[in-house]
Amino acid sequence: MSVSDHDPDLAFIAGLVRVRAAAGALFRDDDGRVLLVRPTYKATWDIPGGALEPDESPLAACVRELREELSIAPEIGPLLCVDWVPPRPPWDGGLMFVFDGGVLPAEDVADIRLPPDELEGFAFVAAGDLDELVPADMARRIRGCLDVLGRGAVYLEDGVRRTPPWP
Repeated sequence: MSVSDHDPDLAFIAGLVRVRAAAGALFRDDDGRVLLVRPTYKATWDIPGGALEPDESPLAACVRELREELSIAPEIGPLLCVDWVPPRPPWDGGLMFVFDGGVLPAEDVADIRLPPDELEGFAFVAAGDLDELVPADMARRIRGCLDVLGRGAVYLEDGVRRTPPWP
């Protein structure tokens, strides 16, 4: 066999689906409330995190985003969910990874420094109040993560738990 027999089919590769990806962390306080951040560039709150950069893993993106957004570098726990988000033009479909940030110690909360050009605030919010602050799919994603704390990860589609058999 020649080397050319192992060359990749570049036309096939170019035609493969590409998806956007983002990663964030689910932090809680001692009362079980979830840490949300208030971006300056959109009308709703979010969990800390953001889009992956080229060749960056979801975990590396999560750690980088926490340093950039909160100015802290807490230990990140296991993956809580992967959520496939369907396309919503102008956005393509995407994969959202959420890691367990655990209970954020008071000293880490006191050390949070937000970049004023990106974030205008943060708050710990009860799960029952999520619908008032985040989009419906994000509220479902956060609740899906809270449901599996300490029990492994969950696969979601648009924030809804999906397990075989598929409907």
